[in-house]
Amino acid sequence: MAKDYSHLSKEELLKMVEKLESRKKYGLIWDEEKTKERFENEAENALPILKEVKGKEIQDSSEPNTPHILIEGDNYHTLSVLNFTHQGAFDVIYADPPYNTGAKNWRYNNDYVDENDVFRHSKWLSFMKKRLNLARTLLKDEGIIIVTIDDYEVATLRLLMDEIFGEQNHLGTVVIKNNPSGRSTTAGFAVAHEYALFYSKSSLARVGRLQRSVDQIARYKEKDENGYFEWVNFRARYSTISPRLQYPIFIRKDGSNFRIPKLEWDSKKQSYILLEQPKSNESIKYPVDDSNQLRCWKWSIETVNRQKESDMAVRLDQRKNPAVYVKARMKDEGMLPLTWWDKTEYSATAYGTNLLSGIMVGEGRFDYPKSLYAVMDCLRVASEKKNALVLDFFAGSGTTGHAVLELNKEDGGSRRFVLCTNNENKICEEVTYPRIKKIMIGYANKSKIKVPGLGGSLKYFKTAFVKKTLARDDLKIRLTNECTEMLCLRERVFTEIKSTTDFRIFQQGGRFLAVYYSLERDALKILRKELDKLEGAKTLYCFTLDPLGLNKSDFIGWDDVVLEPIPQKILDVYKQIYEY
Repeated sequence: MAKDYSHLSKEELLKMVEKLESRKKYGLIWDEEKTKERFENEAENALPILKEVKGKEIQDSSEPNTPHILIEGDNYHTLSVLNFTHQGAFDVIYADPPYNTGAKNWRYNNDYVDENDVFRHSKWLSFMKKRLNLARTLLKDEGIIIVTIDDYEVATLRLLMDEIFGEQNHLGTVVIKNNPSGRSTTAGFAVAHEYALFYSKSSLARVGRLQRSVDQIARYKEKDENGYFEWVNFRARYSTISPRLQYPIFIRKDGSNFRIPKLEWDSKKQSYILLEQPKSNESIKYPVDDSNQLRCWKWSIETVNRQKESDMAVRLDQRKNPAVYVKARMKDEGMLPLTWWDKTEYSATAYGTNLLSGIMVGEGRFDYPKSLYAVMDCLRVASEKKNALVLDFFAGSGTTGHAVLELNKEDGGSRRFVLCTNNENKICEEVTYPRIKKIMIGYANKSKIKVPGLGGSLKYFKTAFVKKTLARDDLKIRLTNECTEMLCLRERVFTEIKSTTDFRIFQQGGRFLAVYYSLERDALKILRKELDKLEGAKTLYCFTLDPLGLNKSDFIGWDDVVLEPIPQKILDVYKQIYEY
């Protein structure tokens, strides 16, 4: 039934027109109001903080770097905390969200979503949009995010990520053969794949290389003084046309040699003029492909004259005709990743489920873990930095953390991970944490053979909440008293070396963090004396009720200390996230 707008005022009609005009003209539209996310009672009108779980830290005395991080809690709240502690800090974000299959394997607003839910896709989009928006601010400008998905939501996810990260920042979509035997469907197809969507935050991102497979390496069968190579046709495969690379070549009919004839460049016509004709024992060759389209040669004339003797030769092509070939060498940095990944090691059953059960041996179980090697290759593509900082906010069984540790073992790197997962069905307590611990310190497999640990230190945190009340300044006071672990995480400084009722001091290597909790300034003199004893980089977070910052007169002579006000810096971040 058509609505009656005759009773609306002019102002109301103008507002309605403005709203209609502001609607997006292309992209995803769904009912966000009816799918608004609700959290547990403890999170209502409250701000998230972190609390360390004592007794679960893992300390590797031989590991000088800051620890890896595991955070237990809803990932919306953990991403909110990370927007204070790690904004713009991550090189790589890997996310394996719920696939929204309709099989009641995902909960939204305290209820499982099934295939009969008319708002099923809208709920998933609302859920993902909030988290991807928060994740985007955590990426470095040159960072890359990877989101895995299957056919149920791949189309909507692509549009959503285009909207959040920019269509121009879609680097590629990889199809991963993760189920070689196939999963049967009612439609009659056996699904053997999933997708990994790679997006950047800006044009500064660069895609990394992958190691060559055994079959790819086997192509380079010949060897000279410069290493292994294979012969490839001198005609370029790329479609970009450059007139300077469209010159004739004279090839001896017996295939014994070739030469560049005498040519002259016509700048007006942007082409070469042939100044001689081939001899009777020569044929003329242009870079024409099998469909008779004029392409280009790989190199300029100058490069050919320089490389001809060492790297070029006449060989028979597929049609048994003489053609110019060039040596293609196997580069050390690997190869650009293809968009089709089909290694045996990508099987989620063999190298996900079975691998995990071999680590856990009768302990907590997890459905559908990713292949360790598929995740490792995703991380390789996303960053070639050996000290990359990696986030996974759907950590599940901890495969991403395991992958980071394996990569460090492989190349001696110092990558660090931050894993975030809820504790539904005790996933974090009974799967994620135990798996990471076993991989770090070692474990006995199903055959009771000792598998050595990969090393590494870990800090385990849980999300908690500071409730908002009506009392003036109460939130600021309590947030200051409860935010210490967040400050340690922000500064990557964790070892406490001094504690009083007014302040605490922490150390990590040659860096120091001090937190001052009191509005009374008398104890600042004592803190100043303690900091004077320390040599290294010092940061002080100091409590103030003034949203404009600290009173500089209280800190005359503190030139060797970086001063930060709290809790206003935290509140400034949370104001961008929480409606209240």
